[in-house]
Amino acid sequence: EAKQLAEDGVKVLNIVAQDTTYYGVDCYGEPRLAQLLQQLNDVEGIEWIRLLYFYPMYISNELIDVIRESKRIIPYIDMPLQHINDVVLKRMARRVNKQQTIETIDRLRAGIPNLCLRTTMLTGFPGETDDQFDELLQFVNETRFDRLGVFSYSFEEATPSANLTDHIDEDIKESRRETLMLAQQTIMYERNELLIQSKISVMVDQAVPQQANAWVGRSQADAPDIDSLVFLTGNGTQLSPGQIVEAEVVAVNGYDLIGAVL
Repeated sequence: EAKQLAEDGVKVLNIVAQDTTYYGVDCYGEPRLAQLLQQLNDVEGIEWIRLLYFYPMYISNELIDVIRESKRIIPYIDMPLQHINDVVLKRMARRVNKQQTIETIDRLRAGIPNLCLRTTMLTGFPGETDDQFDELLQFVNETRFDRLGVFSYSFEEATPSANLTDHIDEDIKESRRETLMLAQQTIMYERNELLIQSKISVMVDQAVPQQANAWVGRSQADAPDIDSLVFLTGNGTQLSPGQIVEAEVVAVNGYDLIGAVL
């Protein structure tokens, strides 16, 4: 499938599943993602391979080595963690605890240079106390994820969590979500300011409508639909969708970057 997509002109592959790191266990009895990625890395025509929904359970050192050594797999991993407090993680039926999560993050950052680490968190899960939320907030401030999304818990019938007790008021769930997002906003703004005058690779998505010499694209740190954008000025250069260009970051606009094509 990847070869056919490359022949059709596709430049980016997004590798995603309900649990991408689990790949191979159902068919072969063991994780085989590292082997799959090695084969995908050999597909000519593909420029970037982006990894999404990497749960920490099966992130081996072999997998980290494959990502680091690949010429097409970009240093971007989306690893949905949901929470960090051990009691909440157990109630969520997560298969890793706080210490294991921290150790996995340390291994990823040590093993993959310039890694962009994305995660999502959930506030207001049934039974979440103020202290447990404060632990989550402290974890986010200390870990400083490159990208982070936050959702408040939503009650869904016929799910295991629907049978839990101590459901939390909507205003508390939303207040905690906003607090976490504000913390991440500060981290993102600080990171973006540090990027000014740096050079980044940008995949062009499209021209900006009704604006001459302007395009919108994404850096390696930006997955489609969920992350930031890079707005480009071409300096007279004609760009086209799918083209990868080098740009200098000249300004920031909130979460987004503004770059000049080099």
